[in-house]
Order: sequence, then structure tokens, then C-alpha cells
Amino acid sequence: MAQKSSPKHIAVAGNIGAGKTTLTEMLAKHYGWEPYFEDVEHNPYLSDFYDDMPRWSYNLQMYFLNSRIRQQLSITAGKKSVIQDRTIYEDAAIFAPNLYEMGLMSGRDFETYQSFFNNLKQLINPPDLLIYLKASVPKLVDQIQKRGREYEENIRLDYLKRLNEFYNKWIGNYKDGALLVIDLDKLDFEENPDDFAEVVHQINTHINGLF
Repeated sequence: MAQKSSPKHIAVAGNIGAGKTTLTEMLAKHYGWEPYFEDVEHNPYLSDFYDDMPRWSYNLQMYFLNSRIRQQLSITAGKKSVIQDRTIYEDAAIFAPNLYEMGLMSGRDFETYQSFFNNLKQLINPPDLLIYLKASVPKLVDQIQKRGREYEENIRLDYLKRLNEFYNKWIGNYKDGALLVIDLDKLDFEENPDDFAEVVHQINTHINGLF
């Protein structure tokens, strides 16, 4: 008797404004996956962070880390295949190191954060498929302006550029599981049905061996 396939964990990664939440919603509907979203609207630190990054960077990163480990535990305990808006790995591989290198997080706070994350990492599994939404800074800025979140109005261009550099380095060395890169400068999955169909086709190609 054939064994029933186990639930799978699909995750969407990408810079601020890349469209992770939109794609997560669209794929959850298309495949019937259970979506897990990044809790942006209820984050008590985001607005303060964009106003004063050095003061609130550590608090923000610890909040995100705690929120995402809670998601990871829920995903692991669940019985359905899920799609997750942003991964726990992006916090430690991209956002925290970038804040530290920009002088927006102290060395003491960064060391504490990384030590805590390295301990957590031993307790969790990476996603079965990571979908990376790659976009140029002008594309990110355009999409950030379109969605009009007030607390994102003060995001600096150099901040987005540096995050992109960290993302490209992380993805270039990613070996924790299957990886699919979607180039948003070439595909507009939100506005163009044919582009979304192409994204689905690429995902199907990757997950045929997973399910």
C-alpha cells in the first residue's frame, strides 16, 4: 500500500515590496495550501523602527524572530501543506547583518541575536521549496509606493539596495533545499495572468518530486 505523502512547506522570500504576500495569497488559492503571513500590521515596532533605526533595530529583529519561530512550530505541527510569507532565515541572513553593517545595530546586540538564532536553527527544518522573488530597486520602490503603507514612506534607497545585495549573496549560496528564482523585472504575476501561469508552471516543475 502506497504511503500518503507528508505535508510540504513552501516559502516565499524576497525584499521589502517584492510581492511576497500577494504571491502567497495567489498560490494558496491556486493550490489549496494553507497560507502563513508575516504579521506586519500588528507589529508594534515597525513604525518606530523606520523613524529611528538605531534605537529600535534589535527590538524589531527579536520581534520578527519570535513571530517566525511561532509560525515554524505551527507549520511543523500541522497536517496540511503550507505556503509561508517570508522565512525565519531571512532575518538572520539579511536583515540583522545589514543593520549591523550599517551601524544601525550594536555589535553586542548583533552577537546576542546571532547566538540566539543559531540555537533556534538547530530545532527547525528548512522549507521543502524556497521561492525567491528577485527584483531591482526601482521595481521595489514602485511596488512600495503602490501599496502606500505609511510607515514605509521613509525607507531609504540605500537600505533597499543593501538588502538586495544581502539577498543575492544568500540565494547564491543557498543549499538547504529546492530553490526557484522568479525575476520580477521580467514577470508581473499580479497583473498578467500569463505571467502567473508561468510562475505556476515553474513551481509545478519543482514540486512534482516533492508531493
